[in-house]
Amino acid sequence: MISAIIPTFNEAAHIKATIKKLLEYDKGGLITEIIITDGGSTDDTVAIANSIGVRAVVSPKKGRAAQMNYGASLATENIFYFLHADTIPPPNFTADILKAIEEDYGAGCFMLSFDYNHWLLKANCWFTRFDIDAVRFGDQSLFVKKEKFEKAGGFSEKHIVLEDQYIIKQLKKVCRFTIIKKPMLTSARKYLENGIYKTKGTFYLIYFMYRIGYSQQKLVATYRKLIKENKV
Repeated sequence: MISAIIPTFNEAAHIKATIKKLLEYDKGGLITEIIITDGGSTDDTVAIANSIGVRAVVSPKKGRAAQMNYGASLATENIFYFLHADTIPPPNFTADILKAIEEDYGAGCFMLSFDYNHWLLKANCWFTRFDIDAVRFGDQSLFVKKEKFEKAGGFSEKHIVLEDQYIIKQLKKVCRFTIIKKPMLTSARKYLENGIYKTKGTFYLIYFMYRIGYSQQKLVATYRKLIKENKV
């Protein structure tokens, strides 16, 4: 069975639709709990989540890594499924996860798609079918067996950005990792608000800086300078 864990911060506009689709597309009823770990939202995210019957808690620490670790500490099932609040899994996704686990994969993710049609976004999504670190990000969600998550050390709370890159690298040291060839559907809002070419270029720049060893503080400063967003 599966514990779904969603980190949030000011996601009132998306959280209800995400939870609804999460339950609708869980055809086998494998998700026994949905845990919303909030980073101190100033909107109605927590109230909306509680109103539709899922568990919504405020994390002791803000930040996706810390919030997801906190959700994992509360989870009761032996498979964790982490996803973003503005991202929808494909139909029957839980059956796909279970099949991967039965085939001895300890962790994995899905491919990616956006809710906006643009050639650059589509090209980026096409490459997510391959095991290439440069195109592996949290919008693709992450499923992982509890024992493998713990063995990998969980999410690094030193990572303010690219925490997904770090944990996948650690997971690949302790288990087999797979990419399910079905796409998540994620919001393109960040690209539309900041410009598609500028946003994609910024992400590539930050990934390159990360790979050559820049500090998290420098990565965050660069991100905030180039991208308008109140979540980092």
